[in-house]
Amino acid sequence: MVKSPIRHKEPIIGSSDWLYRETGIKDFGLYLWWAFCVLETLQDQSEKLMATKNQKQELYKKLQAYAKQYLKKEYKDLDESATRLMINSLLTNVFGYIELEEIKTEYRIRGEYADYIIQLKRKKQFVVEVKSIQLDLNEKHLRQSVGYAANEGVDWIILTNGKQVELYRVLFGKPISTRKIFDFDLSDAKELKNMCEMLYLLTKKSVLRDELDHFWARFEALEPIKLSGHLYSSEVVRFLRKVLKSKTGLYFGDDDILDSIQKIVSTKIESVKPKSPTSLVGKKKKPVVQLSNVVSEVSVEEDSVAETVI
Repeated sequence: MVKSPIRHKEPIIGSSDWLYRETGIKDFGLYLWWAFCVLETLQDQSEKLMATKNQKQELYKKLQAYAKQYLKKEYKDLDESATRLMINSLLTNVFGYIELEEIKTEYRIRGEYADYIIQLKRKKQFVVEVKSIQLDLNEKHLRQSVGYAANEGVDWIILTNGKQVELYRVLFGKPISTRKIFDFDLSDAKELKNMCEMLYLLTKKSVLRDELDHFWARFEALEPIKLSGHLYSSEVVRFLRKVLKSKTGLYFGDDDILDSIQKIVSTKIESVKPKSPTSLVGKKKKPVVQLSNVVSEVSVEEDSVAETVI
């Protein structure tokens, strides 16, 4: 009798030998069922981490108050020092951080100064780079903060002029680069409520629960380049061979199947998006942020940052 893999508290998808030994599953169809159950569990955990309706509503009210107080026509020409007064309110009144204790201003890094460092649980969580509200943010403004983040080992950068808020993930490779997570205009009253799902990730409550890191882990796991690698596994090849043989009565070798998979991966094929198993059984799912609609690849190749990073 096949043992239910759901009983494993922390299932790890390993080799086929591990699969057979640990679960007793010898049929790849059952393996797919097992994998689907694991993904369902991870999905439920992910949904629990997302901001609740009340939390989003609370954040929405705070953002409305912030916009009403600061994003006025008479403030559109403020210089950088005046803009920082707005950012103080954004970080404390909206995102919930404590001044001095959790918000470090003019933080010295290798002889230079970052505008703000947000520190929680003895860890530097964000580098916050502030520009004047009258300036449109660009990659040049980002470049200096990447140097700060690289020197301090900080994973996240908030680039803002008080009206526009951009979030970046620092990728510690060679060269150092970044990936833009979102770019929101807080003066856009019509879209402000829709921004709360992602902006909540910047709040103190969210950071304390590691929700931003979970968000990033979920994104990385679903990157096409990583998922496409799984398509070449021996388990997938065996499964496809079995399906093809049942439909055609013919035997297909590994090379035949792998060549076709390669074409699928490398060629854009116009087709209808397949339904997920959940839609087939009519199970209603909670809305989840679609990463593809939020995350975009930016980025700054940091040859110029190399002078800052020692």
